Amino acid sequence: MTLKAQLEQTLAGMAPFSTGEQSVSLSDGDLHLTCQLVALESLGCAFSRLALSSDRLAGLDTDGLKRVAEDLSAKLTYLLEPISPIETDAEGCVVQMRSNPPHKDADRTSYYELLVARTGELSLTRYTRAAGQPRESVPAHVTREVLCRLAGDLAEAAA
Repeated sequence: MTLKAQLEQTLAGMAPFSTGEQSVSLSDGDLHLTCQLVALESLGCAFSRLALSSDRLAGLDTDGLKRVAEDLSAKLTYLLEPISPIETDAEGCVVQMRSNPPHKDADRTSYYELLVARTGELSLTRYTRAAGQPRESVPAHVTREVLCRLAGDLAEAAA
C-alpha cells in the first residue's frame, strides 16, 4: 500500500483532537514518512512537521538534490504559497526551499520551508516571524486531502 493510501487509512481511523500532539509513522519499502499532527478534525488537520526519508535521496549529490527540489517546486502548487529553491548548501548537501513569495500581514511574515537533504530526508515545516523577532515554527493547517497529497508527492519525489 502506498504511503498516501496508508496515511488516508490512518487518518480515517484516528479520533479527532485539538490539543496535544500525535505522531504518525508509516513505511513503504525504503520510504519512511513521519508526521507530527497537532490537530485533527473531520475535514482538516494541522501538523508541526512532515518528513519523508529515503535511501535513494541519501546517495544524491548536490545537482541531484537540486533536481528533486525543482520537481517538488513544480508539483507543490496547491499549498498556501508556492515554494521554490532559495539556497543550496554544497558543503552540507542541502537544498533549502521556501514560500515564494511568503505570506505577509501587517506585522508578520509566514512561510513554508522544505529541506531536501543528502541525509535522505525531505522535511516540511511552517514558520512565522514577527518584525524584529526570530522565526518560530507554527502548525501548518491543511485539509486531510492536502496532507495525503503532500505525502504522495514527497514519496514520488524520493522514489
